[in-house]
Amino acid sequence: MENVAIFDSPGKGRGLKATKEFWGGDVIFAEPSVAAVVFDSLLERICHSCFRQQDKLQRCGQCKVAHYCDRTCQRAGWAEHKQECGAIKAYGKTPNENIRLAARIMWRLDKEGSIMSDAQLITLDELEDHIPDMQEDDLKDLKVDIHNFLDYWPRTSKQHNIDNISHIFGVINCNGFTVSDQRGLQAVGVGLFLNLCLVNHNCWPNCTVILNHGKIELRSLGKIEEGEELTVAYVDFLNLSEERQRQLRTQYFFDCTCEHCKNRIKDDLKLGGVAEVDGVKPTEEQVKEATDYCFQMLEKMESARLNGDYHQVVKICKECIEKTEPVLADTHIYQLRMWSTLSEVQAYLQFFTDAADYSRKMVEGYMKLYPPNNAALGMASMRAGVSHWQAGEIEIGHGMVCRAYGILMVTHGPTHPITKDLEAMRMQTEMELRMFKQNEYVYHSMREAALKNKPMAMMHEPRSVDEGIKNLFHRRK
Repeated sequence: MENVAIFDSPGKGRGLKATKEFWGGDVIFAEPSVAAVVFDSLLERICHSCFRQQDKLQRCGQCKVAHYCDRTCQRAGWAEHKQECGAIKAYGKTPNENIRLAARIMWRLDKEGSIMSDAQLITLDELEDHIPDMQEDDLKDLKVDIHNFLDYWPRTSKQHNIDNISHIFGVINCNGFTVSDQRGLQAVGVGLFLNLCLVNHNCWPNCTVILNHGKIELRSLGKIEEGEELTVAYVDFLNLSEERQRQLRTQYFFDCTCEHCKNRIKDDLKLGGVAEVDGVKPTEEQVKEATDYCFQMLEKMESARLNGDYHQVVKICKECIEKTEPVLADTHIYQLRMWSTLSEVQAYLQFFTDAADYSRKMVEGYMKLYPPNNAALGMASMRAGVSHWQAGEIEIGHGMVCRAYGILMVTHGPTHPITKDLEAMRMQTEMELRMFKQNEYVYHSMREAALKNKPMAMMHEPRSVDEGIKNLFHRRK
């Protein structure tokens, strides 16, 4: 494969390095999956071929499990589904996502062998499965999956020994990559991408990974020198260093030694208090008390959100913010989660002025914590831009949309559906801003008339903070 080469990364084992210079937004490589499957929880809502989210899907008439947009998608997915379809019928129930993915991988290996592409840099056998490093509970889950897999695997297919089956499940566990829907807004499945498995972690990476038109793209976030190691973030940098280390150790079985972890860079901002105002600054005890209170309220808020009681979510968030905002810094991660949730829920309830205010605070906090070209920052800026536009604050809305567009041109690229949506949004807000500057009264009159003729549709129901696109790599449940 051009552009990259395998090398021994100090303290990390195998890694990938650049064989030429790259600039922000460059696609270093693109790769289709070995296999990918829809999450168990979304089997009837996501197309099993193109991973689009549709209101009405056509169900496979044989197994009754696979769903497709139409006959075109069904035909496109038949090569992967053919053996799976018969296996599900014979099994009599739907196996979980790990078993379905392992089976699809093994059927492809049986058909094509270990080398499935000229661009492939490593075989599945060469990847680490980390089974000896697993905790006892995880090993029990693995054994259950293997037992169920053996019941599911057809007697007419090539038979494999337990070691080979265990290895594939181990590789899925620590190398499964989250597959998003067509717009990149929701995690809908899990897949295995062999070359991507070679890219090591860094909490402040020089690359990002995005799914675009069925392939993952490894994209440069800034200038990368020839010979420099290529890295991506396996976990969200918004977490404290200690929490990132815990996640990496539990899921990926290594200790991160990057500068941000060793020196706990920005941890002070993530749990800090407000800056000194008129010679007064909150004490450490006040900050700790506010932090503990905010954490407790986050748990209450999440419980109300799961129950669909969004007015209670708003009440909890506002009660918490009123008490903690004078004490906690605008970069405090618990306060940021409160602002993020409240902005999303208020947008859903169509209280757009409130939604705009809290989304702006969220973005301002993110900008002090995240790298400048970060997908989560770009998506948050887009959300804030939409909220300000909905609230009639066109100047701030256009600025936020432009910021989001600039970031996503690097992280997602110009051909990604969400970037195309942003481009249309940017042109729309730019046109409205010109109208606003020419005659503010006419602008607001036309806007009100347009909204009366076409009422604003309800926003999507708010999701958990952890359900977005921040976590690129699939977490074991």
